[in-house]
Amino acid sequence: MPMNIKRFIQKANDIVGSLPQELFKCLNGGLIIEPKTKKEKDYLIMGEYIEDPGLGKVIVLYYGSFKEFLRNASEKEWEEEIKDTIIHELRHHVESLAGVDDLSEEERLEN
Repeated sequence: MPMNIKRFIQKANDIVGSLPQELFKCLNGGLIIEPKTKKEKDYLIMGEYIEDPGLGKVIVLYYGSFKEFLRNASEKEWEEEIKDTIIHELRHHVESLAGVDDLSEEERLEN
């Protein structure tokens, strides 16, 4: 059974609380959970790191994408995917603060 959005938000918050808070320095927009699914071409977008003049620096997780991708996966699998996605997006954030973009380059080479 898919994890409902309330449980998803709780898990995401628990994961964020378990990580070193220094990683969230200057993430002034925080973590946003969007209920929708996001796709680019044929790829589901689980999350993204956004730098926006109005919103600031923010990590967005797309619950609908997780729901479509994980469907009937176990709660442990959901939790692992949420954690992996948060850490991935945090890497974008930390690299941005450091003035590098290695992860984006790795992503480009994968596609």
